[in-house]
Amino acid sequence: MSYAEPADPAPAYGIVSGVRAASARASGSALLTVALLGALTGCGGADVREDAAARAATRFEESLRTPDAACAALAPGTREELEHDAELPCARALPDAGLPEAGSVRSVDVYGTQARVVAARDTLFLSFFPQGWKVVAAGCSPRPAQPYRCRIKGG
Repeated sequence: MSYAEPADPAPAYGIVSGVRAASARASGSALLTVALLGALTGCGGADVREDAAARAATRFEESLRTPDAACAALAPGTREELEHDAELPCARALPDAGLPEAGSVRSVDVYGTQARVVAARDTLFLSFFPQGWKVVAAGCSPRPAQPYRCRIKGG
C-alpha cells in the first residue's frame, strides 16, 4: 500500500483521505495531550520552580527582622549547624550571623530539588522539602575555582 497521493483528485475526498485526516487529527490531539501532561508534571515547569525558589529566598530575607520566622525558613540541617556553632538557639544565633541585606533577585538556577538564588548582595542555596523550598546556605560569596564561602550552611 502506497501513501502517495492519487493522480486523480476525486479520491482525495474519499474514505482513505478522510481516515488519514482523522488519524492526523488524533495524532495532533495525542501530542497536545502529552505536551500538556509534561508541563503539568514538571517537564517544562522550570519557570514555576524558579519562581517558587526566588519567593522562598525573598521571604527568608524579609523575615530576618523576625528571627523565629527566618529560622523556620531554614533547612533542618542548616538550623542545627547554626545552633551548634553558635551554641545558641537559632532565633538568637541568626541575627549574629552577619547576613548581608540581599537586595533584589538577579537570577535563579534550579537543578532538580536544589536551587541557587543570586541576589544583588547575597547568594542563597535552597533545597526542596515536603514543606516547600528551605534555605540550606545564605550569606554566600563566590570564590574563584573554589566552592562558595557561606556565613550559614547546613552539613
